[in-house]
Parts: sequence; C-alpha cells; structure tokens
Amino acid sequence: MSQKISDKRIYTLSEEKPAKAVVKMGVPLIAGMFIMVLYNLVDTYFIGLTKDDYQLAAVNLAYPVMMVMVALSNMVGTGASSLIARCLGADDKDKAARTLTAGFTLTVLNSLITAAAGLLFLHRIVKGLGAGDNTFVYTEQYVRIILIGSIFTMGNYSFGQFLRSEGSVNHSIVGMVVGTIVNMILDPIFIFTLGMQIRGAALATVIGNAAGMGASLLFYLSGKTMLRPCGRYLIPCSDVLGEIYRVGLPASLETLLSSAAYVVNNNLAVNYGELTVAAMGVAQKLLSLGNYIYQGFAAGTQPLMGYNYGAKNYPRMKAILRCGVCIVTCTELALMLIYGIFAPQLIGQFTESAKVIATGARVLRRLMFILPFVGSVSMCRMSFQAMGKPVYAFFITLMRQLFLYIPLLLILNRLFGLSGMLTAQPVTEALMMTASITLLYSFITRAEFDSTVPQK
Repeated sequence: MSQKISDKRIYTLSEEKPAKAVVKMGVPLIAGMFIMVLYNLVDTYFIGLTKDDYQLAAVNLAYPVMMVMVALSNMVGTGASSLIARCLGADDKDKAARTLTAGFTLTVLNSLITAAAGLLFLHRIVKGLGAGDNTFVYTEQYVRIILIGSIFTMGNYSFGQFLRSEGSVNHSIVGMVVGTIVNMILDPIFIFTLGMQIRGAALATVIGNAAGMGASLLFYLSGKTMLRPCGRYLIPCSDVLGEIYRVGLPASLETLLSSAAYVVNNNLAVNYGELTVAAMGVAQKLLSLGNYIYQGFAAGTQPLMGYNYGAKNYPRMKAILRCGVCIVTCTELALMLIYGIFAPQLIGQFTESAKVIATGARVLRRLMFILPFVGSVSMCRMSFQAMGKPVYAFFITLMRQLFLYIPLLLILNRLFGLSGMLTAQPVTEALMMTASITLLYSFITRAEFDSTVPQK
C-alpha cells in the first residue's frame, strides 16, 4: 500500500498533465492556506470585538515579528524541501532522508535562538515596529507571547514544507487546519471569558501552532510518508547543510525584506494617525486571502519544478510554468473584483469605526491591484529555489523589495502622501512580473539547449 501511494505521488510530479498537476498540487494548499487566512483574521476579528482600535493597531504592528519567524522557517523549509525534491527526482532517497532530518534539527535550533534574542531585545523591537504611546503596551504583550512560542510557529511552518516536498500535499494542510480550528476555539475563551484581551489572542495563536506542528509530526511517526527523520542523521553533514543554506538564505531574505518593508510602511502610516495603522492592518489581513492563493499555487508548483529539473525534463517545466501563470492570474483577477465591489462591507466586519472603515476600504481598493501580478513573481522565485538556483531567486528578491518597493514607498509617500504610499506596491509587482517570467523562461530554455549539446 505504501509503495502504491509513493508511486502515485511520483506520477503527479513526473507525468500528470501540467494544468492538472498544478491544480492538484496547488488547490489543497490554497484550501489549507485559506484556513491560515482565517488564522490571521481570527485574532483581528476578535480583537475588533473589544472595540479598542489601539489593540487592533497593535496586532498589525506586531505582524513583522511573525514574518521574521516565517523567514527563518522558510530558510530551512525551502532549502531542505528543494534538495529533497531534487534528490527524489534523481532517485537518491538516502540523501533525501538525511536532508529531512537536518531540516528538523535546524528548525528547533533556530526557534530557540529566535526566542532568546527576541526576548532579550523586546523593548527595542517594539519601539522599532512603530508602536506609539497608545499601542506600545499592547504590542509588547502580544510580541512577548509570540516569541515564547516561536518553536511551535516555526515548526508548524517548516514541517508542512517538508511534507509537500515529497508530494504529500494533503498531509501538509492538516497541520494548518488543526492549528486554525484550535485558534478559533481558544480566541474567544482567552480574550473575553478569561479577560486576557490581546494577550489571549497571542496565546491562542501559539497553542494553535503547537497543535498544527503536532499533527505534522504524527504523520511522520505513523509511517504514512515516503521519508522519515532518522536518528543516525541527527547531526547534519556539511554538504547537506551547505545546500540547505545556499538555497534557503535567499528565500528567507525575501520574507525578511518583506518584513522590513512592512515596518517602513507602518512607520510611514503612523504619520497619518494610529487609526490609519489599524485600518491598513485590517485591509492587509483581508488581502492576505489573495496572497495565500498565489502562495498556494507557487508552493504547489515548487516540488513539480524541482523534481523535473532533477529529472532534466525541461519541456514539462515550461508547460508547468505557462499553466501556473495562467491559473494564478485568472484566479486573482476574480478575487480583485470581489474586493473592489465589497471593500467597505468587508472592512466593516472587523470594526465599527467609520474612519477605520473608510480608510481601510481605500487601502484595500488600491492594494488589490497587486493581485494579477504578484502570483507570477512568487511562482518564478520559488521555481528558482526549487531548482537549487538561489542567485536568481535572490536577484528577484533584491529587485522587488530593496531596489523597487522600498524606494518607491518613500518617494511616492513624499510626493503624494498616503495615496502615493499605497501605489508603490502595485507598480512594483507589475514591473517584476514581466522581468521574473522572462528570466525563468530564458533560464529553462538555456538549460534545455545545454543538455542537447554533446559534451566534448
């Protein structure tokens, strides 16, 4: 039975029709990530019910801390997953198992270091996030609890990536679903019944992640996966470590730079009032539904690209890229239409403040223009990571965040105020879509050509 399941997963990676394979790998992830959207929105929703817009703003201000944890998880998760998929494509299951075990070890070590460093510099971190007099205490309370539970947040994220790398997509979303359900149940209990307010929201998030991580671990312990962590590989070897960090570092820098841009964005928004920060936070959380859709397709495409690159099946890689870009763009356009029509009503689900609703609707209707472009950028970047080509992924990251978005954010804010600030990201993503697709398609074409040239 286990061999039959293994063969079915390999068939999806190697022979399934490209469009069907993209949907098959991506849709379950999107379903799981939709649950993750609820995970993010649940805290925002229940904090909104307290009718305290400063606590609502604090949840948004604290979000970059979660992004840093995701970045560190992504470094290990993406690096290890890329190598695992390529090893499976090259039929080297022993090295794949060594890589998986190294991924587990590094995730635990990184989470312990993150918690210790974060708590040591907690006051400075909260100040740097842009918290003001009305939001500082709430932000500090939320961040402290999130840092203490960093092992669960980072483990939940990384372990899901490991499962996806071997084609176990359905298993990987179970952790997301379990974590979100636990969070949804605990939020009202901790926030209102126990009177913990924003501290209760943070604690529910940590416990939810712990439940999600536990669900992923159970799959490995039950023997339902192709690979399992092995005790004799507990100390990672240098070649595996080098490959994980070579691919993983650019992936983590994407999230770290996104976090830095988020902090810059929040610090600029504070100049328009702390309630504007609250409004932007709600709008950005709603927009995360679109973000998770494209991330789901990109993450689903990643093992497909990695496996076929390892197998040197370049025509299939091109077909997967074409289908993936078409599917993600059409899906995001449909979602953009919904946001454009129902923006005030959607924002109004989280607050009764007329100012927050008006500003949030304005933010959502401007930022929604990233959706037709950003999915393709993410898909190209993750494809380079899957192929073990971090330099190209790093180039996309630097161009997108450091050389385009942050400078445009500062320049357009100075020239046109809040309206200019909100325009910076759509302009960035439109430019990067063309550049990213051209770069990836050219790379695959060149690799295909080189493989046909006789070696001297």
